[in-house]
Amino acid sequence: MTRDLVLHDWMVAGIALASGCVAALALRALMKWLGKHASRTKWSGDDIIVDALRTIVPWAAVIAGAAVAASALPLTARIGGLVDQSLTAVLIVIATFTAARVVAGLVQSVAASRTGVAASASIFVNITRIVVLSMGVLVALETLGVSIAPLVTALGVGGLAVALALQDTLANLFAGVHILASKTVQPGDYIRLTSGEEGYVVDINWRNSVVRNLSNNLVIIPNGRLARTNMTNYSQPEQKLSILVQVGVGYDSDLEHVERVTLDVVDSVMADISGGVPDHEAAVRFHTFADSRINFTVILGVGEFSDQYRIKHEFIKRLHQRYRTEGISIPAPTRTVSLQQDGAGAPSSLPPVAHQWEASSEVLADRRR
Repeated sequence: MTRDLVLHDWMVAGIALASGCVAALALRALMKWLGKHASRTKWSGDDIIVDALRTIVPWAAVIAGAAVAASALPLTARIGGLVDQSLTAVLIVIATFTAARVVAGLVQSVAASRTGVAASASIFVNITRIVVLSMGVLVALETLGVSIAPLVTALGVGGLAVALALQDTLANLFAGVHILASKTVQPGDYIRLTSGEEGYVVDINWRNSVVRNLSNNLVIIPNGRLARTNMTNYSQPEQKLSILVQVGVGYDSDLEHVERVTLDVVDSVMADISGGVPDHEAAVRFHTFADSRINFTVILGVGEFSDQYRIKHEFIKRLHQRYRTEGISIPAPTRTVSLQQDGAGAPSSLPPVAHQWEASSEVLADRRR
């Protein structure tokens, strides 16, 4: 200390620190008020920014009050410098965490708006958060007087060793980035792999992709495997898709009448059932003379993949009822079997199979004796 502490020094330092705390409370109330107004806007970015400012602004006021209080005390140049460096480093750390939260929130908001779903790809969010935090920690260390050049060199050498040890993890990381960058798969898409896994993509993180199937279970797929396998994306290039339903009518049916009735049922299903596409152009295509009936395909439109089950259900029910009303038959396959006896038709005359059965019965009887 340059001189002894007096009561006046303590009073000035206390007033400065108390002023910082009061300002922090006032600013926190102001941020809360701004948050209510930000929630009324359509853009989600202002909510993220105001939420982040709730943390950094009050802490900045407290640190400013502490800095003024420290300057009011008769500290030596060395101690005063250490106090200033420490307060600056604390402020940088708080600002770094706040910036990481803001940037990550904005990235998540942009990803959600681009994919059109609530869930976003967390891999970009995590990478952004790690980059911002790393830069903030390095700046804080530099502020404290710690040379970061040897640290960066050590991290480079250590990173090479870690990269060799974590080849699979890094492969999944870059595979996930490649999948999202190429836009072949986005969160919210319905996919089916050649290995049989299928469902809605919930998230693509730094190691794996999370898929929720129709039974509401989660399937975890490594990003590397997802990038290498063949898949069908039922949400690209658009969610609407066509489904095929196979139907057959009897040979005595009037095919023109069958086509009109079927198209009427398709139009009613498309207009009445949720998941149907009202502007879908219904189509009926006859294609096969089968053994007992004429087969044809009905083409229906659905809004997205999971709607097809409800659409098929309602279409088959209505079509069956309408065919019964119109007298259109849907025959089942039939077989006629003719059995012929020998010329005299004697009861002892049996087919060869029956003779073999009798012979085997006699052998079993002899063995029992």
